[in-house]
Amino acid sequence: MPSLAVNIAPRHPTGLHLMNPVLTASGTFGYGTEYASLYDVNRLGAIVAKAVTLRPRRGNAMPRIAEVPGGMLNAIGLQNVGVEALIREKAPQWAAWDVPVIANVAGASLDEYVTIAEMLDGVPGVAGLELNISCPNVAHGLDFGTDPAMAAAVTQAVRERSSLPLIVKLTPNVTDIRPIATAVAEAGADALAVMNTLSGLTVDLARKRPALASTTGGLSGPAVRSIALRLVYAVAPLVDIPIIGIGGIGETEDALMFLMAGATAVQVGTANFYNHRAPLEIIAGLAAYCAEEELDSIMDIVGAALPQSAPIA
Repeated sequence: MPSLAVNIAPRHPTGLHLMNPVLTASGTFGYGTEYASLYDVNRLGAIVAKAVTLRPRRGNAMPRIAEVPGGMLNAIGLQNVGVEALIREKAPQWAAWDVPVIANVAGASLDEYVTIAEMLDGVPGVAGLELNISCPNVAHGLDFGTDPAMAAAVTQAVRERSSLPLIVKLTPNVTDIRPIATAVAEAGADALAVMNTLSGLTVDLARKRPALASTTGGLSGPAVRSIALRLVYAVAPLVDIPIIGIGGIGETEDALMFLMAGATAVQVGTANFYNHRAPLEIIAGLAAYCAEEELDSIMDIVGAALPQSAPIA
């Protein structure tokens, strides 16, 4: 059988080895426990848990989700139990699983990012960190993610204080993602997650008001796939660390496009809401594709569509 195994943190001393390149995206899979009764989550490549903050958060006011053509807008506002409860209640369950669980970390300041990372370091069940420096639906959620120097500073600070594999999740809500990606890679990230949601708005015609209580929210789903692909394609030739592609991935063909565009792995997000088995179907589809193409490894197609000369603008 062809190998679907990937290492999404090859320059980390221990690496972060996954048996397949399909992860679930933060905020769409809860803490993993919510889906564990639906199928064997150990079949996944990895789970990225919903964002954790230093203290518990109730999230934004309702309504905070709206369906739009080709996707959804969400403004959940990072509702979560807080890092202490996560360590006490969630991590012990993760430690009993075979699938790696990656903690998505959100902070309001550099010190908060560092404090959370330090608290999670060495916690059984936490296999890695994904720095959320790019959330568009909380106050100051984009502060670190839109400036190369600030993105590099938080990356370096966490890298110096944590021994865990470190993924940094980048925002598309910038003029040019490339300088941010290269700054983060140089600052010590082991991988990049490209991309977070796009800032968007929809209107409730009956109320004559924005449909979301917070006015704007993060756009995700198939509507953003082409944008996410463009960003992965633009960043991949510039960095020497793996890219995890995110944005509208719900079918095997979607995942294949991201891999060929330069991603080593993918995250399935919004698709979990309308087809909870989408990650498993994609894993099966990738295995079938490798067999049909007589590939030894899924890594054989990573970057296959990238330009042979200069990267795109």
